[in-house]
Amino acid sequence: MEKETFERYEGLLRRYIEENADTALKAPVHYLKHPFVDPGSMYDGNLWDWDSFWAVYALFNLIDGTSDAERLDRYIRHAQGNVRNFLDYQLEDGYIPMMVATLDLNSELPEPYLIMKRKEGIVMNMHKPFLCQQIALIGGFGGDYEWIREDFAKLEKYFDCYDSGYFNENCGLYVWADDIMIGMDNDPATFGRPRYATANVYLNAFMVSELKAMAEIAARLGMAERAEHYRAKAGALADAIQAECWDKRDKFFYSADADIKTRHFDWFHQGLGVFWKTLPIKIRTWTGFIPLWAGVGDASQAAYLAGSHYLDKNTFNSPYGVTTLAQDEKMFDVSATNNPSNWLGPIWIVASYVVFRGLMNYGHVEEARELCEKTVLLLGQDLERTGTLHEYYVPSTGEPVMNGGFLNWNLLVINMIDELAGKKPMCAYWLG
Repeated sequence: MEKETFERYEGLLRRYIEENADTALKAPVHYLKHPFVDPGSMYDGNLWDWDSFWAVYALFNLIDGTSDAERLDRYIRHAQGNVRNFLDYQLEDGYIPMMVATLDLNSELPEPYLIMKRKEGIVMNMHKPFLCQQIALIGGFGGDYEWIREDFAKLEKYFDCYDSGYFNENCGLYVWADDIMIGMDNDPATFGRPRYATANVYLNAFMVSELKAMAEIAARLGMAERAEHYRAKAGALADAIQAECWDKRDKFFYSADADIKTRHFDWFHQGLGVFWKTLPIKIRTWTGFIPLWAGVGDASQAAYLAGSHYLDKNTFNSPYGVTTLAQDEKMFDVSATNNPSNWLGPIWIVASYVVFRGLMNYGHVEEARELCEKTVLLLGQDLERTGTLHEYYVPSTGEPVMNGGFLNWNLLVINMIDELAGKKPMCAYWLG
């Protein structure tokens, strides 16, 4: 991209984001007793797990280095409110819901829908591994962890619930309970597959960074033994990802089928039996890059992901960023859809940012620069043409697919620009 074009779109995006960022900050309402952050657009009034994390991650970057104490305090209060709203609905077994919806303010339900279902004995997925990452972000950026001290036991119960309900001891990886609200909503590695079958690389790689965040929280609160406990868990999980998700032939991190065992025990199966722990689900999605975000990959793996996968125009490299599903997969589709949202190829800015940060972590700066420029072009053109930003985009044309007014992780385009210029990423507070 020409420098003049980049600078013009950067200026356009910065002005728009500065003018609209605070619209994501919401006052307490209905089920939500604390201030919170929502994604905007059709999601107004909803608190989501990883959505709120990335919004705060971007908002903090916007005010990093400024002297606006009132704005800083407002952002921190809303970020802390996200955490406290979720902890308000933690159940005795440690379960925390993925989202708390307040769209229907006339609802007569006494508590959020997902909590009611859990109490009825319906086990679904729980809060994705971004609770402690948000806490570590708030604590590191604000220089204060004491606000979470009294809730530290709740954080331990949250991990206990993951370990008791979603951990496959055979392979050492976490599994989704079902295919609902898995972040990448219709990821073919999980969507439509049996319950508890998929050790998704999204879940496990982000869990590594979640465990690292918990270790940082414990250390900052003076709990050295618990900090070491969670560092060890993060290390063991990283080892399991290497053993079960890295494909030596394809040089890619795949999700894994963990529903593997010897099925019968008659005399036909008295010999060798099933000794492998998982089978690779060989579908290439953007989630294969997440281990670089979490620091799980090594330098040679990062080189393959950057050179053989990110740069491949037949798979992930498109004119406007990283496709969420490789373009040569038979499920590739860019249709407009909600419930689930479509992650079968469209450009989502959060995916582009995570890949960008992973490339930067391992020194692949030029590839990261290309991705940043494509993201600036995509959002700059959308803003110039429509006056707003959208939730996701067509990779080949940059056309918005749906949900104008969506803000949330689209703000991460500014993080990308700033980090290329040498600014410390927000994740450095717990990932180093």
